[in-house]
Amino acid sequence: MPKPSRRPVVGLILAGGEGKRLYPLTRDRAKPAVPFGGRYRIIDFVLSNFVNSGIFQLSVITQYKAGSLMQHLARGWQLAPQMNQYVAPVPPAMNLGPRFFSGSADAVLQNLDVIENANPEHVAVFGADHIYKMDVRQMLAFHIDAGAEATVAVIPVPAHEASGFGLVDVDASSRVVGFREKPTIAPEDSTPKLASMGLYIFRTDVLVREIVADAGRPHSTHDFGRDILPALVPGGRLMAYDFSTNVIPGMDERERGYWRDIGTIDAYWSASLDLVSVTPSFSLYNPEWPIYTAYYPAPPAKFVFSDREHNRVGIATDSMVSEGCIISGGHVDRSILGLRVRVNSFSSVSESVLFDDVEVGRNARLRRTIVDKGVLIPPGTTLGYDLEEDRKRFVVSAEGVVVIPKGARLD
Repeated sequence: MPKPSRRPVVGLILAGGEGKRLYPLTRDRAKPAVPFGGRYRIIDFVLSNFVNSGIFQLSVITQYKAGSLMQHLARGWQLAPQMNQYVAPVPPAMNLGPRFFSGSADAVLQNLDVIENANPEHVAVFGADHIYKMDVRQMLAFHIDAGAEATVAVIPVPAHEASGFGLVDVDASSRVVGFREKPTIAPEDSTPKLASMGLYIFRTDVLVREIVADAGRPHSTHDFGRDILPALVPGGRLMAYDFSTNVIPGMDERERGYWRDIGTIDAYWSASLDLVSVTPSFSLYNPEWPIYTAYYPAPPAKFVFSDREHNRVGIATDSMVSEGCIISGGHVDRSILGLRVRVNSFSSVSESVLFDDVEVGRNARLRRTIVDKGVLIPPGTTLGYDLEEDRKRFVVSAEGVVVIPKGARLD
């Protein structure tokens, strides 16, 4: 039987990250499965980018506490298998022996059969833990037109933030001439740097060649940023794609170049608050570039009580309120509420993120607080106002965001 014709590109999504800096939100789930924007998971953004770009052959490599992630993919990401469209979760198969992945490149090495079965000309290896919108076809066209062996998406970052990223040095033709993974930046250096976004497109033969070669290097960390990409620099065919040139249909100019690595509690909270701005720099309301997710049956959000004399008014201002929520005489401001949240009378929720099924009791006050799924906030509770007291029981971030973990008892 003849082999099927080669596909131009397939997507390989790396979703096995532990996300230690997002603890305790990642205590029970992989980082890509962390809720974001009320009704979404972080992984929905990369998957939506591929689907909106017309790329429908997607494999999701999982590892760390993947149960919640696998369930979400099963419920929300069934494409059209009859049309050879799929989002396929790939659990650790241990094809090379009884061991877990020792790096992002090793994750691909252990799943080379996924690539071989798809038979693509190019492979897009994308991380699953960033918030952004991208037409992947534009990056692919740049990669092909440049005759690149591999292409990395880059974005400018301020010098004082640059040490947290892989930094890319390029020449006038956008050819990568240097790649430094999370280097130390001198305090007097204020020049913006080009940061790797963790999004790569490889020619398939190059990807296979490089990760197989890397597997035999005893001192390698088997990581794309630390090992695979730097090894391609001397050959001269590693290119840098400027993400700021990417344009999607219906995009507001404020969104150009928006990309957030929400790897810490403070970064997660800040990106969440971006969503509720009156004129957001990242909008979920573009019908020409929808963000897809799993849908759960729930009634419309409900706001009840209008007793202004006693300050018992169900109201939400500058906020996102998901289906099934009941704002029962409480006030929500600059906050994001997941599915089926209840905010009871005389309570106040400000600059906070509440996951699904949270209930806020009467007279409670929450400020700059993230509350994980299903937590009951007892009546009269105060969070985010006395950080020294909050630190005795909960994680409080460097910038003062309080995190209430799943299963917490506050009474």
